[in-house]
Formats: sequence, structure tokens, C-alpha cells
Amino acid sequence: MTRQIWDISPAIHPAAPVFPGDTPYSQEWVANIGPGCPVNVSAIHLSPHVGAHADAPLHYDPQGAAIGAVDLDAFLGPCRVIHAIGCGPLIEWRHIAHAIDAGLPARVLVRTYEKAPTGWDADLAAYAPETVQKLADLGVKLIGIDTASIDPASSKSLDSHMVIRQRGLRVLENLVLDEVSEGDYELIALPLKLTEADASPVRAVLRSLR
Repeated sequence: MTRQIWDISPAIHPAAPVFPGDTPYSQEWVANIGPGCPVNVSAIHLSPHVGAHADAPLHYDPQGAAIGAVDLDAFLGPCRVIHAIGCGPLIEWRHIAHAIDAGLPARVLVRTYEKAPTGWDADLAAYAPETVQKLADLGVKLIGIDTASIDPASSKSLDSHMVIRQRGLRVLENLVLDEVSEGDYELIALPLKLTEADASPVRAVLRSLR
């Protein structure tokens, strides 16, 4: 039997929302099919944080590894999707405790939106740092969220990012979980091997376990 796949990546286009001050997506054609040219070729310009993306340690640690040097293991394997819809501004342990058990996979994605917004959300929901600590204590090595950041948009201290820095966790942001029920899946969300970048776009998908 074919296993079902859920595409949990938002579309990337010029109007795709970005963090204020970040570089939006743009594209230009540098070659077009025609006399003397057999192919279309484009050039793209964007922040690596546009759309679904994986943060590198370099994003929040001056001495951190670039995304191309990060081990891929965390981005591939069993995961649990947990709903904490409308529980912002911070996802506290009480919001996800109903889905935590002894069989918790090493990857946890939290859905906070009933329907993902089409524009920038300054009031996005984020992880409480204590929640990230408890997940790390349970062996979780990747956390994900359907908002643009695991910290509040206005945060300057980036408390949850500091926890993943200290605990060696990986993170996925800007996922689209609108059509995904709570439960366990296989996550596939591999970053590009960008040797100097602080993040990478991913084509994040979930696949049914059977």
C-alpha cells in the first residue's frame, strides 16, 4: 500500500510573508527558450528563512555551525504532531501534556493555527523555554512549529533559541499543519547543504507510518 503524504511546506512566491526586515523571495529570468537558447534559467534571491526552513546553530550562536555542516539525522524519522491551537502567546507544558507519553518520538511539531495566515503575524505563538527544556529532557532532538519563530516575534533575548543552543536541538519553522491531525508520522525535511548559511529552506513532508 502507498503511504499517505502531507506536504507541510508553504508556497514560496514574492508575496510570501517574511520576518520584518528580512529578504523576501524574488526571481528573475536570465535565459529564455528561443532562437539560440534551448532552456529557461532563472536566478532567485531570498532569505533562507522564507517558507518552511531549518535554522542552523549559526543563526543564534556566533560560533555555531552553518546549516551545511549539521547532521541530517534530526530532520528525518518518526515525529509527533501535537495541537495547541489558540494557546499562545507561549506554548506551555500544559498545552501539550495531553499528547506526551512514554513512546514520544525524538521529533515534535506543534500546530498553533486553525488556519495558517497568508501574511505576517506579529502575534505569532512561540514555545515557552521551559517547554523546550522538558522536551529535551525526554529525548526530543527536533522541535517544529507552524509559526515563523519558536520565540515571540518581538523577543530580543530569544530564550527558546538559547535552550536549543544549550541542548543541541534542531528546529523547523513556518510549517503548515492545517490538514494534519494529532498523532505520529514520519518526518522528512532535509535542509540544503549550504556551507555558510544560517538556515536553509526545506520541503517538509509528513508520511503515514503504515
